[in-house]
Amino acid sequence: MTIQSKDQIKIAVVGDIHEQWEEQDNLTLKHLGVDLVLFVGDFGNESMGVVRRIASSDLPKAAIMGNHDAWYSATSWGRKQSPYDHDKEDWVQEQLNLLGEAHVGYGKLDFPEFQLSIVGSRPFSWGGSDWKNKTFLQTRYGVNNFTESTAKIMEQVEKTAFDTLIFLGHNGPFGLGELAEDICGKDWQPIGGDHGDPDFTEAIALSRQMGKTIPLVTFGHMHHRLRHTQTRLRTQIEISPENTIYLNAALVPRIIEQNGQKLRNFSLVTLEQKKVTQASLVWIDPEYQIVSENLIYSTKENLIEAV
Repeated sequence: MTIQSKDQIKIAVVGDIHEQWEEQDNLTLKHLGVDLVLFVGDFGNESMGVVRRIASSDLPKAAIMGNHDAWYSATSWGRKQSPYDHDKEDWVQEQLNLLGEAHVGYGKLDFPEFQLSIVGSRPFSWGGSDWKNKTFLQTRYGVNNFTESTAKIMEQVEKTAFDTLIFLGHNGPFGLGELAEDICGKDWQPIGGDHGDPDFTEAIALSRQMGKTIPLVTFGHMHHRLRHTQTRLRTQIEISPENTIYLNAALVPRIIEQNGQKLRNFSLVTLEQKKVTQASLVWIDPEYQIVSENLIYSTKENLIEAV
């Protein structure tokens, strides 16, 4: 039996969490009425409590691990700071176990109810053109360089059930600009340079060559608030000639206190007829009301991000 896809899909994209996820966030997503939730990683420094709360949500979801999610495991520097014995425990694997099939790093997840597939890029990415965490990535995933990483992503693309793909990464793809303010731009010394992932870019290009439609590529890692200037925020959205929307959801901190109330940030994306028609950044109050909304993309209003 063919499953009819919804004409309109409401997607919540959750930017870098950095320990800021509570049960109230799960309830807020319910009240927002979203159909699908995408988590771009950096839950915390191997924070199983946060991941456990995320895993407990029964909403359709997909997630990818960020560099902080292997903070004590991916480097010798991190292991020296580790609060646990790596010969006895593996917090990285425990996080992956909690998320189960929802973790799409080097994986994919088909959603028949939406007639689309989510494909994950390289998990635990630090970004940039240097191949980092060599031993960690080789041991866990058997990849040794960007070429092998692209091939591993494409193995999953080839297995997807649908021709409409959403790509989910922790860091974004290379090729979206070299300015510090660009969506994956380097905003620390020396200022400037494209810090995107080359393997991610290649996988997107190869997927298009296969005839896949890619309405949305979303990620985080590069925070909206810039280190070198307070006069503006990072560019949050780009649109490609193929009408793919690239969305950076990393507004940090994602929970703030205002007038004695906690406000929670989410990115909301509307997908209609396999195209993104709207994207906005919202702040939600404890009564589940949207108290602030920044519309950054809309086909109906011919709008692309006013910073």
